[in-house]
Amino acid sequence: MENNIEIYGIHAILEAIASETNIEKVWLLKGNRGTLFQRLEQSLRENNIPHSYVPKERLERFKNKNNQGAVANISKIKFVEIENLIENGFKNSESPTFILLDGITDARNVGAILRTCAATGVNGLIIPQTGSAPINDATIKTSAGGAFKVPISRVSHLKDAVYLLQSHKAQIIAVSEKSDDNLFDLKIKKASAIILGSEDKGIQKGLIKICDTSVKLPMEKDIDSLNVSVACGVVLYEKIRQHNK
Repeated sequence: MENNIEIYGIHAILEAIASETNIEKVWLLKGNRGTLFQRLEQSLRENNIPHSYVPKERLERFKNKNNQGAVANISKIKFVEIENLIENGFKNSESPTFILLDGITDARNVGAILRTCAATGVNGLIIPQTGSAPINDATIKTSAGGAFKVPISRVSHLKDAVYLLQSHKAQIIAVSEKSDDNLFDLKIKKASAIILGSEDKGIQKGLIKICDTSVKLPMEKDIDSLNVSVACGVVLYEKIRQHNK
């Protein structure tokens, strides 16, 4: 579990949800039952809060905290609703840019991406509820303040975010080494969303299928891929270069 602020117990977590506290994740005891516990589960689902079920050994160090089989991490970052993030992006910029991360599990990579996003004026970072690195102390430190400057939205499914962006006429660009097209041959439109995947698995096939285009970054044959934060920087500065011509 992360070193952020922790709260313990079903009642405390339900109160935190009701007060719109920024909850990063909740750990629940496997096999726990009861009406109150089920109410917490339902509230977590309704509020799109990441949670996982763990054996009692994982919660053993909280046994003196009256945890009732539930422990939550409080995030230092306030997440933004996806609709508000996109609408504000289009309202605040003539050339809005959004970054979507698919399966990036290294907190420092996310932090480095946020640092680059802040430097290039990205309008929002979108991450999935599950399978993504937490926005924790390591992320914030690596971002050099970027985590507080770039709006971040957490969604159940990245596909939903893509469809919403497409409804706003944003160009959806997948960055994949498997693409046949070179980034530097692509005309990047004013409104765009760039999807980046993990270095080992890349972007999900189903996600690439609904993108408008996919591009690769040219590399020497002996190198399979760039660090994802480096790739992010290359694409963002290419967009800036094109639009500053």
